[in-house]
Amino acid sequence: MTTALVTGASSGIGAATARRLAADGLDVIVAARRLDRLEELAASIGGRAVQLDVTDDASVATLVDQVGEIDVLVNNAGGAFGLESVAEGRLDDWQRMYDVNVLGTLRVTQALLPVLRARPHATIVNLTSTAGLISYEGGGGYTAAKHAESALSETLRLELNGEPIRVVEIAPGMVQTEEFSLNRFRGDGDRADTVYAGVDRPLVADDVAACIAFAVGLPPHVNVDRLVVRPLAQAAQHKTFRGKLFQE
Repeated sequence: MTTALVTGASSGIGAATARRLAADGLDVIVAARRLDRLEELAASIGGRAVQLDVTDDASVATLVDQVGEIDVLVNNAGGAFGLESVAEGRLDDWQRMYDVNVLGTLRVTQALLPVLRARPHATIVNLTSTAGLISYEGGGGYTAAKHAESALSETLRLELNGEPIRVVEIAPGMVQTEEFSLNRFRGDGDRADTVYAGVDRPLVADDVAACIAFAVGLPPHVNVDRLVVRPLAQAAQHKTFRGKLFQE
């Protein structure tokens, strides 16, 4: 059976991806800091739960012994914190975003690459963002981190060329989850809600999970270098239609 490890799986896209891959017949290991949520999710999908902080070297170092053999690694752990301008940006926010999005992906990939190399073929999926393709006002720290994560993905694909390991980048646009914007606005629910106000059907976590499952489920010689996915209402990072698009 194919085994997948999904980081940041306690909520949002990570949890949806774990459920989707399990439904597709994979043995799924879910990893994140919040063990109580993980154990509930693992029980519901017949998977395993591993407590993991991708920003902590010691935590990541325990992964190999805990997970055993894996064929698919989904580096989903990440996040955005703050929406201040570059002039007013908080250094600790920038550092935190770089640590979880970029260095977290690096730590986990480095730890598990020997395990993946031991399999007949393997897949690494890095969840980036359209923020890794274009910058926007107030998003300096997040776009910098996601640009770096995208560069990491492309570089890794080049360096693994000649080995049976796919490197897939999934770059979502506007996705409405329970925590992403809430974390960005430091718990201000009203500000978080304005991000999606008037948008007819922004993406949800299950939509992104379907894209991840699609890329993972392709024949092993087929590599999706980068899959950019947005809601229909979002033509570009800077252009979002707010109004009715679909008939009920």
